[in-house]
Amino acid sequence: MILIASDAAIAQAAHALREGELVGLPTETVYGLAANATDDAAVTKIFVAKGRPADHPLIVHVASASQVPVFAAQVPDFAQALIDAFWPGPLTLILPRQSGVATASAGGQDSIGLRCPSHPVAQALLHACATLGVHGVSAPSANRFGRVSPTTAAHVQSELGPELLILDGGDCDVGIESTIIDCTRGEPVMLRPGHITRVQIEAACGRVVLDQNALSQAAPRASGTLESHYAPRAKVRLMSAADIAHKLHALGPHSNNLGVWSVVRPQPEDVGGAGVLWRAQPQDAEKAAHKLFSVLRELDAQGVQQIWVELPPDTPDWEGVRDRLQRSAV
Repeated sequence: MILIASDAAIAQAAHALREGELVGLPTETVYGLAANATDDAAVTKIFVAKGRPADHPLIVHVASASQVPVFAAQVPDFAQALIDAFWPGPLTLILPRQSGVATASAGGQDSIGLRCPSHPVAQALLHACATLGVHGVSAPSANRFGRVSPTTAAHVQSELGPELLILDGGDCDVGIESTIIDCTRGEPVMLRPGHITRVQIEAACGRVVLDQNALSQAAPRASGTLESHYAPRAKVRLMSAADIAHKLHALGPHSNNLGVWSVVRPQPEDVGGAGVLWRAQPQDAEKAAHKLFSVLRELDAQGVQQIWVELPPDTPDWEGVRDRLQRSAV
């Protein structure tokens, strides 16, 4: 059931979370499937609902930095600088976990991913939960495991059914999941790019952000970092604008059941078939991130068999979008 996020609906959702139920939660990135992070039985329901492996950790969402000590045993100085700079916001930090806390959410690891979302509905719900003794909620994207993340309440309902209580907070502003920085290995390590770029991270903490293969110590498992992820039913193919035009022209009248997300609309002479659905790809990285998952879902719903996507520029501002596209195309 989808509820407009009124005070009464937020209170209802907070009580449901305290009682061990699941709730669809809007954030500024994507919609999450939330459970009380310290209730392992409730968190297990997330894994079951999503079809997600139980050893694939979840991100715990907190109302403010004051709740970090509930879950984290240690916060390095550079991690604290990132908290001060970017929370509330789309940044997840992997930190050493307090022993015996949120074991299911951590996927059995001795680290925990923490984030403080900025969406006003998420903030209101997390503060309401805190007054009921729920000091954080685990909330991976509210979709079946490995599929396209939801950016509207309707997306969540289409994925997980009408019985789930979903707070409707409108379309997600950012549109892709949070940046994940591993803070457990002495230096900031990028595990997943997102809206907050590595340039911004480095400026805020005064350290170079390393890639996860730069250190000999293995990276902790983290949400959304599998090679294949964010995938629609249709096959996603990434290519240049020139390749899209060339392949469309070569297909001619056989270019059917095909979706195209590119900056420039294909020319009529390049599209021989009647079944090509084109959607405009923004040239701005933030606008493209906002539309990415909704475009993939829309084209999938139209029944296309393939989605051809113009691969964006290989520049820092596009890193998050390129990451999601590359994982969706595996």
